[in-house]
Amino acid sequence: MRRRMTSAKPRIVALIVAAGQGSRAGGEIPKQFRMIAGKAVLAHAYDALMAHGAIDAIHIVLADGQDAVARSLLGDRAASLVTGADSRRGSVQAGLEAIAAAGGANIILVHDAARPFLPGLVVDRLLLALEGAEGAIPALPVADTLVRGTADVMSGGVDRADLYRVQTPQAFRFDTILAAHRGWDERLEATDDAQILRAWGHDVILVQGDERLEKLTYPQDFARAEMQQATPRSTRVGMGYDVHRLAPNEELWLAGILVPHDRGLAGHSDADVALHAIVDAMLGALAEGDIGSHFPPSDAQWRGASSDRFLAYARDRVVARDGRIEHIDLTIICEAPKIGPHRDAMRTRIAEILAVPVDRVSVKATTTERLGFAGRREGIAAQAVATLSLPALS
Repeated sequence: MRRRMTSAKPRIVALIVAAGQGSRAGGEIPKQFRMIAGKAVLAHAYDALMAHGAIDAIHIVLADGQDAVARSLLGDRAASLVTGADSRRGSVQAGLEAIAAAGGANIILVHDAARPFLPGLVVDRLLLALEGAEGAIPALPVADTLVRGTADVMSGGVDRADLYRVQTPQAFRFDTILAAHRGWDERLEATDDAQILRAWGHDVILVQGDERLEKLTYPQDFARAEMQQATPRSTRVGMGYDVHRLAPNEELWLAGILVPHDRGLAGHSDADVALHAIVDAMLGALAEGDIGSHFPPSDAQWRGASSDRFLAYARDRVVARDGRIEHIDLTIICEAPKIGPHRDAMRTRIAEILAVPVDRVSVKATTTERLGFAGRREGIAAQAVATLSLPALS
């Protein structure tokens, strides 16, 4: 039976099925909760559906006890959570019953969380097909040669002319699919909801699917999805250099730690020449000026300030650009004090401020063979190279 949709806008609800354990995908958590490109698979599926302006609400079917982890991964996304059953068919019916209790819908899109990358055009095709049908599903023709076999031996070929790979979301008139589920023989298991609708006596329309809707099933599927979703990034390198004079009655702060010495470095802040060089290197990699443009010596608020604050600021500038600090290479140039005994503490402190592993921070020291101001012990210099990773369009 075919019928036309009414002129009034239908209420369209999506039901995400996320109650499975996904054991074939590997890992210790269900695949719908695994992260791809910094976001859970379930959140990807939710966002893809909500990006289509025709969808009014989303319900999510979960296994018993999964509500808390789902809420934490969904954040402030508005979704009604439903506890599913032991089978996919039972979980879908539980979701449909919850939607019916909440006021029902005109159209339902039943979607597997394990197909998180849903193009909006597929939804458009499904909704258009429902103007003259009770159900529609996305599908792709089988392109590979199919064979039968036993004991790893090919026994015959399969004609693929009329074979399709079925995807989700599957779209239905809500009242019709709910009735079909209620009338299903629970002793039987259905592989998908289209099978249930056909058993209820209705045709199912095929619309063009999309390769991006391939199901995440095995570990290699997640590796491939991670590569496809990763934001193209570029490597940025910045160089910094700073120098301060040594003066009596000053504390000597180097690379964020207080170093015992008979003199300290003089400057408007605490004059930590090492951290200043790193800050300049990071700002240079960001192409955001230098330390003096962000913390001018003429500004009284920076008088005596700890240079930890400057380095934390540079770190936050990287984070604001969705960047990563890949490596810091610092060289301190002085005759005295000896840097070697303090190197590990310096690396640790820099890593703490930048919130990176300590193995991403290198601290070296050298002298000028008693040449120049450093050789005469009049001051200390430092140079640094910062390597950052930023989104390619940043």
